[in-house]
Amino acid sequence: MKIINVEKKIGGFVLETGCVQIETGCIHGFIGSNGSGKTTLAKLIMGILEPDRGRIDYGDLTMRDITMTSQRPYLLHDTVYENIVYPLKIRRIKPDKRAVLDMLEACGMGGKEKQSARSLSSGERQKVSMLRAMCFHPRLVIIDETLSNLDPDSVDFFEKQIWKMNQEEENTWILISHRLSHIGKMCGRIHALDKGKIVQSGRAEEVLFHSPVPEVQRFLKGEMLSFPGTDINEK
Repeated sequence: MKIINVEKKIGGFVLETGCVQIETGCIHGFIGSNGSGKTTLAKLIMGILEPDRGRIDYGDLTMRDITMTSQRPYLLHDTVYENIVYPLKIRRIKPDKRAVLDMLEACGMGGKEKQSARSLSSGERQKVSMLRAMCFHPRLVIIDETLSNLDPDSVDFFEKQIWKMNQEEENTWILISHRLSHIGKMCGRIHALDKGKIVQSGRAEEVLFHSPVPEVQRFLKGEMLSFPGTDINEK
């Protein structure tokens, strides 16, 4: 997928991407301070927003191949189970109920499949959003801060699921997170945004540890980057 000179103005904010390649089968990270344009860019990729100028070349991807989760996910007025399998049902794919129940159990939500999804805590809602995104095996998944409020065991579970799907299915992931240790551990390529511009794109190690870009250096210094016991290239 190529993002080609996309521009989007929202109020006083302007996003100008330049040309960016989102390599297929790679786990990408979007980093930058609040208001830098990460979520705006994600919404443009999803088709939620339309570019004012420029275009996104999706190659052979269609919008049915792409999904996005957010920190405040929208859930249907239905059970946890029905929310998770909704993408399968609209694609007329029969859900594997046992697999869904096993995933709920693995992320600490065993026995909640019949509970109203809207009665869940914010962290549980994020888990349902993640499971819903994964269940139909999309080719491109955008994770917008969805893991930020989860407990360490749940974060570890979903990280392993992302790696597994990426390796087995060669799907593409875009992770947006303020947890730079999470971004550094998970991502092969990173795109750094500052004030509506993509100021650097490259391998994770280059961007996080050897960036010559002042805006990136300032951001990383402010975030007190650390990867305790983790090799950022280890998958």
